[in-house]
Amino acid sequence: MAIVVNLDVMMAKRKMSLNELSEKVDITLANLSILKTGKAKAIRFSTLEAICKVLDCQPGDILEYVED
Repeated sequence: MAIVVNLDVMMAKRKMSLNELSEKVDITLANLSILKTGKAKAIRFSTLEAICKVLDCQPGDILEYVED
């Protein structure tokens, strides 16, 4: 099983940079980058909620399940 992170897609749709999202969500650029590249092992619901609020999207717009 694989969870794919489509954060870069949503950021592009909203024309938002990683730096801008980092400031608005109040998460370090390094941690946001790890999430964006799919290297994160977990995400807090509070962080996911903040990202969804800023990007005006649903969690399913960012996270996607793909079978191996």
